[in-house]
Amino acid sequence: MKPRITVVGSVNMDLVFRTPRMPAMGETLHGHEFRQIPGGKGANQAVAAARQGAAISFIGAVGDDGFGSFSHDCLAAEGMELTHLASVAGVATGVAGILVDDNGSNSIVLAAGANATLTVAQVEAATATIANAQLLVCQLETPLATVTRAIEIARQNGVKVILNPAPAQDLSDSLLAQVDYLILNETEASQLSGVTVTDQASAKAASEQILKRGTSVVLLTMGEHGALITDASGSQFIAAVKVDVVDTTAAGDTFVGAFAVGIANGLSMMDASREAQYTAALTVTKLGAQTSIPHRHDVLEFMAVRKAA
Repeated sequence: MKPRITVVGSVNMDLVFRTPRMPAMGETLHGHEFRQIPGGKGANQAVAAARQGAAISFIGAVGDDGFGSFSHDCLAAEGMELTHLASVAGVATGVAGILVDDNGSNSIVLAAGANATLTVAQVEAATATIANAQLLVCQLETPLATVTRAIEIARQNGVKVILNPAPAQDLSDSLLAQVDYLILNETEASQLSGVTVTDQASAKAASEQILKRGTSVVLLTMGEHGALITDASGSQFIAAVKVDVVDTTAAGDTFVGAFAVGIANGLSMMDASREAQYTAALTVTKLGAQTSIPHRHDVLEFMAVRKAA
Protein backbone atom coordinates (compact mmCIF):
# COMPACT_ATOMS: atom_id res chain seq x y z
CA MET A 1 0.00 0.00 0.00
CA LYS A 2 1.11 3.56 -0.63
CA PRO A 3 2.08 5.57 2.46
CA ARG A 4 -0.63 8.09 3.39
CA ILE A 5 0.54 11.67 3.80
CA THR A 6 -1.57 14.78 4.36
CA VAL A 7 -0.12 18.17 3.38
CA VAL A 8 -1.47 21.46 4.68
CA GLY A 9 0.08 24.23 2.66
CA SER A 10 0.34 26.83 -0.04
CA VAL A 11 -0.37 26.81 -3.76
CA ASN A 12 1.33 29.44 -5.94
CA MET A 13 1.84 30.16 -9.58
CA ASP A 14 5.55 30.81 -10.09
CA LEU A 15 6.45 33.56 -12.55
CA VAL A 16 10.05 32.65 -13.35
CA PHE A 17 12.56 34.99 -14.96
CA ARG A 18 15.96 33.69 -16.06
CA THR A 19 18.50 36.51 -15.67
CA PRO A 20 22.29 36.72 -16.11
CA ARG A 21 22.58 38.11 -12.57
CA MET A 22 20.43 39.71 -9.91
CA PRO A 23 19.56 43.34 -10.75
CA ALA A 24 20.76 46.16 -8.53
CA MET A 25 18.26 48.56 -6.98
CA GLY A 26 16.65 50.62 -9.75
CA GLU A 27 18.31 48.61 -12.52
CA THR A 28 16.55 47.06 -15.51
CA LEU A 29 18.07 43.90 -17.02
CA HIS A 30 17.31 41.92 -20.16
CA GLY A 31 16.47 38.38 -19.07
CA HIS A 32 16.99 35.12 -20.94
CA GLU A 33 13.44 33.77 -20.72
CA PHE A 34 10.14 33.78 -18.80
CA ARG A 35 7.96 30.83 -17.76
CA GLN A 36 4.81 30.24 -15.69
CA ILE A 37 5.28 27.14 -13.53
CA PRO A 38 3.05 25.73 -10.76
CA GLY A 39 4.63 26.06 -7.33
CA GLY A 40 4.06 26.98 -3.68
CA LYS A 41 5.91 25.26 -0.85
CA GLY A 42 2.95 23.11 0.15
CA ALA A 43 2.11 22.06 -3.38
CA ASN A 44 5.77 21.41 -4.20
CA GLN A 45 6.21 19.17 -1.17
CA ALA A 46 2.99 17.34 -1.99
CA VAL A 47 4.08 16.78 -5.60
CA ALA A 48 7.50 15.56 -4.47
CA ALA A 49 5.91 13.05 -2.10
CA ALA A 50 3.37 11.92 -4.70
CA ARG A 51 6.10 11.32 -7.28
CA GLN A 52 8.00 9.23 -4.73
CA GLY A 53 4.97 6.98 -4.38
CA ALA A 54 2.80 8.40 -1.58
CA ALA A 55 -0.98 8.80 -1.52
CA ILE A 56 -1.45 12.52 -0.88
CA SER A 57 -4.37 14.45 0.58
CA PHE A 58 -3.92 18.20 0.17
CA ILE A 59 -5.50 20.94 2.32
CA GLY A 60 -5.18 24.49 0.99
CA ALA A 61 -6.76 27.29 -1.00
CA VAL A 62 -6.58 28.80 -4.49
CA GLY A 63 -8.36 31.75 -6.05
CA ASP A 64 -11.23 31.56 -8.53
CA ASP A 65 -8.94 32.63 -11.37
CA GLY A 66 -7.05 30.97 -14.19
CA PHE A 67 -4.02 30.28 -12.02
CA GLY A 68 -6.26 28.58 -9.47
CA SER A 69 -7.97 26.21 -11.91
CA PHE A 70 -4.64 25.40 -13.56
CA SER A 71 -3.00 24.67 -10.21
CA HIS A 72 -5.93 22.46 -9.16
CA ASP A 73 -5.66 20.48 -12.39
CA CYS A 74 -1.90 20.05 -11.96
CA LEU A 75 -2.33 18.61 -8.46
CA ALA A 76 -5.19 16.39 -9.62
CA ALA A 77 -2.97 15.04 -12.39
CA GLU A 78 -0.58 13.81 -9.66
CA GLY A 79 -3.41 11.67 -8.24
CA MET A 80 -3.96 13.73 -5.09
CA GLU A 81 -7.16 13.80 -3.04
CA LEU A 82 -8.31 17.44 -3.23
CA THR A 83 -11.61 17.54 -1.34
CA HIS A 84 -10.15 20.17 0.99
CA LEU A 85 -8.50 22.37 -1.63
CA ALA A 86 -10.83 25.39 -1.54
CA SER A 87 -11.49 27.79 -4.42
CA VAL A 88 -12.02 31.22 -2.87
CA ALA A 89 -14.29 33.64 -4.72
CA GLY A 90 -12.93 37.09 -5.45
CA VAL A 91 -9.40 36.28 -4.33
CA ALA A 92 -6.30 35.76 -6.46
CA THR A 93 -4.30 32.56 -6.34
CA GLY A 94 -0.93 32.96 -4.63
CA VAL A 95 1.89 34.14 -6.88
CA ALA A 96 5.68 34.00 -6.58
CA GLY A 97 7.96 36.19 -8.66
CA ILE A 98 11.23 34.30 -9.05
CA LEU A 99 14.53 35.50 -10.47
CA VAL A 100 17.03 32.74 -11.35
CA ASP A 101 20.57 33.79 -12.27
CA ASP A 102 23.17 32.00 -14.38
CA ASN A 103 24.60 30.31 -11.27
CA GLY A 104 21.24 28.75 -10.44
CA SER A 105 20.68 30.96 -7.38
CA ASN A 106 17.26 32.53 -6.92
CA SER A 107 15.46 35.43 -5.28
CA ILE A 108 11.72 35.17 -4.60
CA VAL A 109 8.90 37.62 -3.81
CA LEU A 110 5.57 36.16 -2.65
CA ALA A 111 2.01 37.48 -2.84
CA ALA A 112 0.03 35.08 -0.64
CA GLY A 113 -3.38 35.60 -2.22
CA ALA A 114 -5.75 32.75 -1.37
CA ASN A 115 -3.12 31.05 0.78
CA ALA A 116 -3.71 33.73 3.42
CA THR A 117 -7.41 32.82 3.60
CA LEU A 118 -6.90 29.22 4.79
CA THR A 119 -8.77 29.11 8.11
CA VAL A 120 -8.72 27.04 11.27
CA ALA A 121 -12.31 25.99 10.46
CA GLN A 122 -11.20 24.56 7.10
CA VAL A 123 -8.51 22.51 8.79
CA GLU A 124 -10.96 21.30 11.45
CA ALA A 125 -13.33 20.24 8.68
CA ALA A 126 -10.50 18.03 7.40
CA THR A 127 -9.85 16.38 10.78
CA ALA A 128 -10.54 12.88 9.43
CA THR A 129 -8.12 13.46 6.55
CA ILE A 130 -5.37 14.43 8.98
CA ALA A 131 -6.20 11.67 11.46
CA ASN A 132 -6.08 8.94 8.79
CA ALA A 133 -2.60 9.90 7.57
CA GLN A 134 0.72 8.44 8.65
CA LEU A 135 2.35 11.85 8.45
CA LEU A 136 1.26 15.50 8.39
CA VAL A 137 3.49 17.92 6.47
CA CYS A 138 3.21 21.70 7.02
CA GLN A 139 5.07 24.89 6.11
CA LEU A 140 4.48 28.58 6.90
CA GLU A 141 3.11 30.07 3.66
CA THR A 142 -0.40 29.74 5.16
CA PRO A 143 -1.55 31.42 8.43
CA LEU A 144 0.32 30.26 11.53
CA ALA A 145 -2.92 29.74 13.49
CA THR A 146 -4.10 27.33 10.79
CA VAL A 147 -0.83 25.41 10.76
CA THR A 148 -0.85 25.25 14.56
CA ARG A 149 -4.36 23.78 14.61
CA ALA A 150 -3.47 21.19 11.97
CA ILE A 151 -0.50 20.09 14.06
CA GLU A 152 -2.65 19.89 17.18
CA ILE A 153 -5.14 17.64 15.36
CA ALA A 154 -2.33 15.40 14.15
CA ARG A 155 -0.86 15.04 17.64
CA GLN A 156 -4.28 14.29 19.14
CA ASN A 157 -4.63 11.43 16.66
CA GLY A 158 -1.12 9.99 16.94
CA VAL A 159 0.00 11.27 13.53
CA LYS A 160 3.68 12.20 13.14
CA VAL A 161 4.38 15.82 12.16
CA ILE A 162 6.93 17.30 9.77
CA LEU A 163 7.22 21.09 9.85
CA ASN A 164 9.26 23.12 7.37
CA PRO A 165 9.32 26.56 9.11
CA ALA A 166 9.57 28.60 5.91
CA PRO A 167 9.39 31.47 5.28
CA ALA A 168 11.28 32.06 8.54
CA GLN A 169 9.34 33.48 11.47
CA ASP A 170 9.36 33.24 15.25
CA LEU A 171 7.66 30.14 16.64
CA SER A 172 6.64 29.25 20.18
CA ASP A 173 8.22 26.46 22.18
CA SER A 174 4.77 24.93 22.61
CA LEU A 175 4.42 24.57 18.83
CA LEU A 176 7.96 23.25 18.32
CA ALA A 177 7.36 20.65 21.05
CA GLN A 178 4.60 19.13 18.92
CA VAL A 179 6.88 18.66 15.89
CA ASP A 180 8.53 15.29 15.31
CA TYR A 181 10.76 16.38 12.41
CA LEU A 182 11.72 20.03 11.94
CA ILE A 183 13.30 20.46 8.49
CA LEU A 184 14.85 23.88 7.93
CA ASN A 185 17.69 25.73 6.21
CA GLU A 186 20.47 27.94 7.57
CA THR A 187 18.36 31.12 7.62
CA GLU A 188 15.48 29.49 9.47
CA ALA A 189 17.83 27.72 11.90
CA SER A 190 19.59 30.98 12.67
CA GLN A 191 16.29 32.71 13.47
CA LEU A 192 14.91 29.91 15.67
CA SER A 193 18.17 29.31 17.56
CA GLY A 194 19.82 32.71 17.82
CA VAL A 195 23.00 31.11 16.43
CA THR A 196 24.21 32.34 13.03
CA VAL A 197 24.76 29.26 10.86
CA THR A 198 27.85 29.51 8.65
CA ASP A 199 29.45 26.04 8.83
CA GLN A 200 29.03 22.56 10.30
CA ALA A 201 30.04 23.63 13.81
CA SER A 202 27.54 26.50 13.96
CA ALA A 203 24.90 24.26 12.32
CA LYS A 204 25.38 21.75 15.14
CA ALA A 205 25.20 24.48 17.79
CA ALA A 206 22.02 25.93 16.26
CA SER A 207 20.40 22.51 15.97
CA GLU A 208 21.15 21.73 19.61
CA GLN A 209 19.58 25.02 20.69
CA ILE A 210 16.43 24.27 18.70
CA LEU A 211 16.30 20.75 20.12
CA LYS A 212 16.18 22.24 23.62
CA ARG A 213 12.98 24.02 22.60
CA GLY A 214 11.18 20.67 22.34
CA THR A 215 11.39 19.38 18.77
CA SER A 216 12.29 15.69 18.56
CA VAL A 217 14.50 15.87 15.44
CA VAL A 218 16.16 18.84 13.73
CA LEU A 219 17.17 18.28 10.12
CA LEU A 220 19.19 21.26 8.87
CA THR A 221 19.69 21.38 5.10
CA MET A 222 22.66 23.35 3.77
CA GLY A 223 22.39 22.96 0.01
CA GLU A 224 25.70 22.03 -1.59
CA HIS A 225 27.23 21.74 1.89
CA GLY A 226 25.06 18.77 2.88
CA ALA A 227 22.65 18.26 5.76
CA LEU A 228 22.84 17.69 9.52
CA ILE A 229 20.48 15.48 11.53
CA THR A 230 20.33 16.19 15.26
CA ASP A 231 18.30 14.40 17.92
CA ALA A 232 18.74 13.37 21.56
CA SER A 233 21.46 10.87 20.58
CA GLY A 234 23.66 13.47 18.84
CA SER A 235 24.32 14.78 15.32
CA GLN A 236 25.03 13.06 12.01
CA PHE A 237 26.25 14.81 8.86
CA ILE A 238 25.17 13.80 5.35
CA ALA A 239 27.30 14.96 2.43
CA ALA A 240 25.60 16.68 -0.48
CA VAL A 241 25.18 14.97 -3.85
CA LYS A 242 27.22 16.95 -6.38
CA VAL A 243 25.48 17.96 -9.62
CA ASP A 244 25.58 20.78 -12.14
CA VAL A 245 23.10 23.34 -10.81
CA VAL A 246 20.55 24.92 -13.16
CA ASP A 247 17.99 26.24 -10.64
CA THR A 248 17.74 25.69 -6.88
CA THR A 249 13.99 26.46 -6.76
CA ALA A 250 12.04 23.70 -4.95
CA ALA A 251 15.17 21.79 -3.87
CA GLY A 252 14.28 22.18 -0.20
CA ASP A 253 10.63 21.32 -0.86
CA THR A 254 11.65 18.21 -2.77
CA PHE A 255 13.86 17.16 0.13
CA VAL A 256 10.93 17.53 2.55
CA GLY A 257 8.54 15.53 0.37
CA ALA A 258 11.01 12.74 -0.32
CA PHE A 259 12.05 12.55 3.33
CA ALA A 260 8.41 12.26 4.37
CA VAL A 261 7.89 9.30 2.05
CA GLY A 262 11.04 7.60 3.31
CA ILE A 263 9.93 7.94 6.93
CA ALA A 264 6.37 6.80 6.09
CA ASN A 265 7.87 3.76 4.37
CA GLY A 266 9.79 2.84 7.52
CA LEU A 267 13.28 3.99 6.54
CA SER A 268 15.68 5.22 9.21
CA MET A 269 16.21 8.97 9.42
CA MET A 270 19.64 8.57 7.85
CA ASP A 271 18.40 6.47 4.92
CA ALA A 272 15.37 8.71 4.37
CA SER A 273 17.67 11.74 4.40
CA ARG A 274 20.09 10.19 1.91
CA GLU A 275 17.29 9.39 -0.51
CA ALA A 276 15.94 12.90 -0.05
CA GLN A 277 19.40 14.30 -0.87
CA TYR A 278 19.49 12.40 -4.16
CA THR A 279 15.95 13.50 -5.00
CA ALA A 280 16.70 17.15 -4.28
CA ALA A 281 19.95 16.96 -6.26
CA LEU A 282 18.04 15.87 -9.35
CA THR A 283 15.64 18.77 -8.86
CA VAL A 284 18.34 21.44 -9.17
CA THR A 285 19.44 20.11 -12.57
CA LYS A 286 16.23 21.48 -14.16
CA LEU A 287 14.42 24.82 -14.27
CA GLY A 288 11.36 25.53 -12.17
CA ALA A 289 9.52 24.14 -9.19
CA GLN A 290 7.13 21.28 -9.98
CA THR A 291 8.54 20.92 -13.51
CA SER A 292 11.88 19.89 -11.98
CA ILE A 293 10.71 17.43 -9.30
CA PRO A 294 11.73 13.87 -10.28
CA HIS A 295 9.69 10.68 -10.19
CA ARG A 296 10.67 7.62 -8.18
CA HIS A 297 12.12 5.68 -11.11
CA ASP A 298 14.38 8.65 -11.96
CA VAL A 299 15.71 8.79 -8.41
CA LEU A 300 16.36 5.05 -8.22
CA GLU A 301 18.25 5.15 -11.52
CA PHE A 302 20.26 8.20 -10.40
CA MET A 303 21.15 6.54 -7.08
CA ALA A 304 22.23 3.34 -8.84
CA VAL A 305 24.46 5.22 -11.29
CA ARG A 306 26.10 7.31 -8.56
CA LYS A 307 26.70 4.33 -6.27
CA ALA A 308 28.19 2.34 -9.14
CA ALA A 309 30.57 5.16 -10.09
